[in-house]
Amino acid sequence: MDDGVTVLREAIEKLLGITRTEYRTEKDAESAFNLLRDKAERAGVFVLLVGNLGSHHSTIPVGAFRGFAIADRLAPFIVINDGDAKAAWSFTLLHELAHLFLGATGVSGGGDPEMKIEKFCNDVAGEFLLPRAEIEKVDLTGLDANEQIAVISKHAYLWRVSRQMVAYSLCKAGRLSLDEWKALSAEIHSRWTAERQREKDIAKMKKSSGPSYYVVRRHRLGSAMLNFAHHAMDAGTLSPAKAARVLGVRPRSVYPLLSLA
Repeated sequence: MDDGVTVLREAIEKLLGITRTEYRTEKDAESAFNLLRDKAERAGVFVLLVGNLGSHHSTIPVGAFRGFAIADRLAPFIVINDGDAKAAWSFTLLHELAHLFLGATGVSGGGDPEMKIEKFCNDVAGEFLLPRAEIEKVDLTGLDANEQIAVISKHAYLWRVSRQMVAYSLCKAGRLSLDEWKALSAEIHSRWTAERQREKDIAKMKKSSGPSYYVVRRHRLGSAMLNFAHHAMDAGTLSPAKAARVLGVRPRSVYPLLSLA
């Protein structure tokens, strides 16, 4: 941490082999996250999307955790709460990567954001995705709340980040007062919740079942975990029963999940 935010941000860029400009060339925030995740997994980090303890009945709220990192030298892990907005996943991934570089296992989102290490990791992720120089160019002078959110939404899309991150960064840069930020943050969250519910309702009306269980499960586990299990089973060092525990599925689902059937 004594080396500073910029040094660690540059180290993460070097590890991933990607710049902010390349990140932003992806078609949307989810695609940009997929690029970051792929680069992190290629570098040896397991990146999982987990938002419950096995079913929707045990969903873990984002207020409890947005993500956590296990700073193990052999198998470094990052887990992201997929109940959070997809546009927020990249920030969480970069925040947790900063934890791994520091060798600091920890949970993000459920603790005090003002803790020194949490603030440092937030600043690293923020500098990668959205440097202060860009935020300071955003002018909200004379705009009402709806107009402010429209401007924030436009920049969030262009920068492939969440609206909440843009709003918070504007507050940090002094472009929004604390009270203005709190009000906008609450309104943005309310709109996101309504948008998410609307998407679910439309899917039900279309009677769309969405992607299959295995497609969803593969996406949540990530290619690094799937490849590890696949190779270990091929080598005979991982039995189907143990693979099921590693992958969080029933034994009979291991082969279809790994497309080995």
